[in-house]
This record gives sequence, C-alpha cells and structure tokens, in this order.
Amino acid sequence: MSKTLIRGAEVLGGAPQDVLIDGETIAAVGTGLGADGAEVVDAAGKVLLPGLVDLHTHLREPGREDSETVLTGTRAAASGGYTAVFAMANTFPVADTAGVVEQVYRLGREHGYCDVQPIGAVTVGLEGKQLAELGAMHESAAGVTVFSDDGRCVDDAVIMRRALEYVKAFGGVVAQHAQEPRLTEGAQMNEGVVSAELGLGGWPAVAEESIIARDVLLAEHVGSRVHICHLSTAGSVEIVRWAKSRGIAVTAEVTPHHLLLTDELVRSYDPVYKVNPPLRTERDVRALRAALADGTIDIVATDHAPHPHEDKDCEWAAAAMGMVGLETALSVVQETMVDTGLLDWAGVAERMSFAPARIGRAAGHGRPVSAGEPANLTLVDTAYRGRVDPAGFASRSRNTPYEGRELPGRVTHTWLRGKATLVDGKLT
Repeated sequence: MSKTLIRGAEVLGGAPQDVLIDGETIAAVGTGLGADGAEVVDAAGKVLLPGLVDLHTHLREPGREDSETVLTGTRAAASGGYTAVFAMANTFPVADTAGVVEQVYRLGREHGYCDVQPIGAVTVGLEGKQLAELGAMHESAAGVTVFSDDGRCVDDAVIMRRALEYVKAFGGVVAQHAQEPRLTEGAQMNEGVVSAELGLGGWPAVAEESIIARDVLLAEHVGSRVHICHLSTAGSVEIVRWAKSRGIAVTAEVTPHHLLLTDELVRSYDPVYKVNPPLRTERDVRALRAALADGTIDIVATDHAPHPHEDKDCEWAAAAMGMVGLETALSVVQETMVDTGLLDWAGVAERMSFAPARIGRAAGHGRPVSAGEPANLTLVDTAYRGRVDPAGFASRSRNTPYEGRELPGRVTHTWLRGKATLVDGKLT
C-alpha cells in the first residue's frame, strides 16, 4: 500500500498540519508526522481541502463525444480539484433508463480520474410528458438519487408533483431547471437595459422565479426535497430564503460564472457569453454572492457545458448555450468569495464539497480531513495568479468565458482514494 505525507498544509485554511495518506485512507493528521517510505509533498503555504464535488456537470457521453467524453470530462474535473461529479441526463440517448445510467456509471469507474454519479432524467426523453423509470434507475448499479431534466424545465405542475412524490420513497431529490418556457420563447439574453439597447430577445427574471415559487410550494405540499439548479436572480434568492424560513426542504446552487460575470459582456456579441440561464445584472451578482455567503444558496455547481468550436464560433442567435467550468471554478470562487472576505476556506469546503455530497448522497465524498476518512483531497496554491489559457485544458472543449483573464489560485494536487490524479498541476 502506497503512502503519501502532505507536509505543512493549511487544512481548510487553518494552521499548518501534516496529513498522512496510507492506501485509500487518511492515516493521521497532526504536526511533525513521519512515515518511512512515504512520498513527501511539500504543501507549505498551500490550502488542503476535501475533494470537490460538482452536482451539475455535463459529460455529453453518450451521443456528443465531439464535445466531451466521460474520460476527458473527468480529467478536467481532476484538474480542477474534483473527486466526484454528477453527470446530467441530457445525453443522446437521454439517461432516462437503468441501462443508460449504468453505462455512464461504468465509464466513470473505468477511467478513474474521479467518481461519476449519473443523474437520471425526470421524464422520458426530457419531453415533460411521462415520468421516466425513476425507481429502476435508483435500484440500478448506478444507484441514482438525483433526477433532473436540466436543459429543460419540468413545467407541468402535475408531472413535477408526481416526481417529487416518487423520489420521496427512497430519499431522492428532483433538481429543477427553473425556466418557464412560454416566458422565454425566443429569448437570447437577460431581459433588461442591455437587451433593449441591443435589440435581443429578453429572458425575464420572473421566468425563473415563478417556477421556483411553484416548486418550493409543491415540495412543501408533498414533503419532498427539491433542488434549484443554477439560481441566477436576486428575486430567486428571496424566494429560496423565504422557503427555508418555512422549513421547506429546498436547496439551491449558483454557478461560478453567475458569481462573476454580468450581461454587460453581451455587448461584445461574443457567443462565449451565451448561457442558460443568461448572465444577469450587477445587482443580481451581488445578491448571489451574499446569498452564498449566508447559506441561502447551499452550493457552487459548475454547470460545465462543453461545446465544440463550431457551435460557438458563429453568430449569436445560432450559438449553443453554455460554458466549460470544471477547471476554473475554484479560482472564480476564490476571486469572488474568498479574496473579497465573504467566505473563508472552510466555507468554500462546505459549499464545494460537504454540502453537494450531502445533497447528492455521494458516499465517501465531502468528508472531514481527519484520520480514518477516505483520502479524497485537493491541494491549492492560493497565492498563484495567472491568465486562463484554454489551450491547456483537459476538457475536449474550449468555450470558456475567462480566456486571457487573470484569476487567482491553482490546484496543484488531487487525490482520489489516496491515488494521485493530479501532481504539480499535471494529470497522472
């Protein structure tokens, strides 16, 4: 069994400690640790976190391997400090049966850069008309606990109610893409001053907020859990805050790009900024940061959405929506939340590891950095600053909104059950 001694790391941003990994497990945490034959990693001045968990990743396989595969996506995840990702169901074919989710699950096991937990579709073919095989997917080898039609909204209230009732039987959760379709027909960007000036179809905040309001009430009515994907408006924050004050079992996520970027960037007409939900206003960004800091928003999730070059290198109206995010997420969170004083590193660990693992019930992930726990860890050089160069990405796609932008922090090492998947910033 291999041993690794991580020497002098600031565990969750605290005082320097040594962490000894023996095989797949953390053997000891303390000062002055030694271990004969152990590989020593000098972690002085670096922050050690539990391996990150992403509750919202698009791996595209099966069906869109030109954008991403399970292999390239999990390599990107390891590069970003992730040890587990939840793979969304909008593949081709859709992950709406036990067979498809098991295929994705086994591909993740085979490649080994991080654990892959498939998310099952709520409805057959993501069409919103008939419930998918929720029970069969849960009982499959993949053990699905999270269900979502992400990319589309479950806009039928009866279907949403039935899904919430069904998953309650085995402690599952429905993750809703909150977008009222009739209010967003032809929408190209956030509805507001910029859309009016540019003459682009507007995507009103109420299209998101009305679905969230309905779904938290449905969750309360049936006593089930609902999770809000990529929350993006100040109004949505207030609805979730109200729901939590009533004791409703709602959780919510925010993406890194909604913490940093605004709709002013759309003035460039660069399709790299076209995303679903759209970039919002500076007021929304401030509200999202405050809500993440105070716990109203539970987690950061990347919504890593890779697209091939030709789907983004075109006119705005024809471009696909989405951005890659796994390899830059932690840097964006450091810039928007840590360097601004809104969160400490323990708070980052809560929102990017502990909480997403709890919501998705990812066994062995989101665990304390202490003796006896699985050695799923990531080491971060928080003093580093550098410009984003997508040419060096492990992802198959390059549609990042941060190209050429200077961001802080760099993941140097990632360990999955004691095995290094990233060493000195390079994949093993």
